[in-house]
Amino acid sequence: MTGTIGYDCGPGGVVTLTLDDPGQAANTMSRAYAASMTAAVDRLEAERDEITGVIVTSAKRTFFAGGDLPEMIKATPADAPALTALLTTIKADLRRLEQLGRPVVAAINGSALGGGLEIALACHHRIALDAPGSRIGFPEVTLGLLPGAGGVTRTVRMLGLADALTNILLTGRQLRPAAARDAGLVDEVVDTAEEMLAGARAWIAAHPGAAQPWDRPGYRIPGAGRELAAQLPAYPANLRKQLKGRLPAPEAILAAAVEGTQVDLDTALTVETRYLVSLLTGQIAKNMIGAFFFDLKAVNDGASRPDVEVAPVTRVAVLGAGMMGAGIAYACARAGLQVVLKDVTAEAAERGRAHAEKLLGREVGKGRLDPDGAAAVLRRITPTADVGALAGCDAVIEAVFEDPALKHAVFAEVEPVLAPGALLASNTSTLPITGLATGVSRPADFIGMHFFSPVDRMPLLEIVVGARTGDAALARAFDLGRRIGKTPIVVNDGRGFFTSRVIGRFLDEAISMLAEGVPAPSIEQAALQAGYPTGPLALADEVSLTLIRRIRRQFEAAGDGDFPVLPAHAVVDRMLDEHDRPGRAAGRGFYDYGGGSRGRLWPGLAALATAPGRAIPLIDLQERMMFAESLDALRCRDEGVLRSAADGDIGSLLGIGFPAWTGGVLRYVQQYAGGPAGFAARATELAKTYGDRFTPPPASAGR
Repeated sequence: MTGTIGYDCGPGGVVTLTLDDPGQAANTMSRAYAASMTAAVDRLEAERDEITGVIVTSAKRTFFAGGDLPEMIKATPADAPALTALLTTIKADLRRLEQLGRPVVAAINGSALGGGLEIALACHHRIALDAPGSRIGFPEVTLGLLPGAGGVTRTVRMLGLADALTNILLTGRQLRPAAARDAGLVDEVVDTAEEMLAGARAWIAAHPGAAQPWDRPGYRIPGAGRELAAQLPAYPANLRKQLKGRLPAPEAILAAAVEGTQVDLDTALTVETRYLVSLLTGQIAKNMIGAFFFDLKAVNDGASRPDVEVAPVTRVAVLGAGMMGAGIAYACARAGLQVVLKDVTAEAAERGRAHAEKLLGREVGKGRLDPDGAAAVLRRITPTADVGALAGCDAVIEAVFEDPALKHAVFAEVEPVLAPGALLASNTSTLPITGLATGVSRPADFIGMHFFSPVDRMPLLEIVVGARTGDAALARAFDLGRRIGKTPIVVNDGRGFFTSRVIGRFLDEAISMLAEGVPAPSIEQAALQAGYPTGPLALADEVSLTLIRRIRRQFEAAGDGDFPVLPAHAVVDRMLDEHDRPGRAAGRGFYDYGGGSRGRLWPGLAALATAPGRAIPLIDLQERMMFAESLDALRCRDEGVLRSAADGDIGSLLGIGFPAWTGGVLRYVQQYAGGPAGFAARATELAKTYGDRFTPPPASAGR
């Protein structure tokens, strides 16, 4: 061993470098790795005359996990020189490896993400093992970073600027080995480790003079020339159109890639380093690493799951075959579970199964599933109107209309035929779980499982614990959520729970701006520029104004919490009662719709203002929406609805579209200028100008 890298010279002079950090479960691009790679390459150069080739592989289940995120998240501007020196060393060693004068093959025995792929790209040939769960790609953009150990520079030189940017660098896609081969990131995919190593040795033997394309005479970047020069002016404009808010990483990736095409490779690597160091020492990368790596890992690893052993769910009953129920049935069947999809008529249940069939067809069309696999998934869904068909189901997920009486009735009908001790779950988005649990005989087994639409694409699951929900039910619901590929946050009961309650504040604040005379386009643009994926008026149309009013009236009727009267409420009432514009499903809402697509904002919106329009700064428009959500998230925390900051931040990012650059609705408070005290001071300013709803709660600091 040389620190974290094993060095073995085998038969025929082929050296195997085995990445194996003894202090970590996965290899990372740490300082220990950097020192070890320097020593390994020093030895390769010293023994070059006795060497015929090099294989780079790993002793871990994964090939290489990427950067040392626990260290990276600590970086400050004062660390810039040290980071630059470290990256320069790492890149110099990979450059020496690819210029060794001997063939170098990456034997990728598991996931190679970020730094792992960068090591592989510094090899002359890449063979990937088709291992279960293996992924290959550059996820850095999703963490506010760029692939800064040669990833941008080499990918552009391998694939050309357009393909590198649009297919790999700006997407953050994590590809299965076969898809990585099709994308040009790896050269071969094999089924066994033996084939992988044998293939590496065979390639070395057949290519004694191997060199990287960019180190050969006459090399040109694919697509370079007049065509590239003509395309370049459009790249920044297209990127700005696609970006949502303050995301510097995609801009830095574009800049590093484009500037790198204008210079030699070694200079391009230096350019790449400077952009990465700038990102690493900024706040946004810290926000995104904190949320999308550390918080997401904590949530998925079960930080909120009780430490109890429970039997896994094997057969699921889904009540209600509408879009939501059909989506839940599809997700369960896709994960290998048997599903009984029940509705009041056989025809309705069949329509739900047909929706799942349509989703499977889409997967086949995209190459994610073969026809036989799709047929097998569909066979696991049994549509029915017969309650007796639910016999033996060990979990039921109810997805019927949001009416407590109806939900009580369907549970009363099915509970007697389920397997003993079956999990009882409601997909309600706002109705308190404790109240719904009064309709079942086993309230300890009753829990909320709030899915997000469309279920096949939305990654979040909000698990809601009622007053009498037991730990076993929570553990089973959590395990079921993970089984079907969802990220399950856990919250305590309360009307609207966490996500529906907080997003309601966002919509109310935006619609209230309409009543104040703020032009609708300004509201939408303010949200988009703040980083929201969809404008609030467009989102309200998707949700439907009818549902928004129904939820509001449930809150008002319950009288179980602070529910301020806002100008938004009158706007929604007028949209429904005077203008019959309930939302997208009806083809008319805040926007006009035609042919199934959203058109222009309705011209009549200006007449809904109840006060003369006043000039409101863009930052105020943006922060009114963001503070409305963050302040209510703080209240959710103080009231005990939120069990952890991680659940709140991940829930806001994956479920309700809070701007990704913030790292989440609670982290936004922490990272605001001046920290929580600065946030509270700004909230007080907003309260003086726009209303008491912005008054910060007493315990507004801390995570």
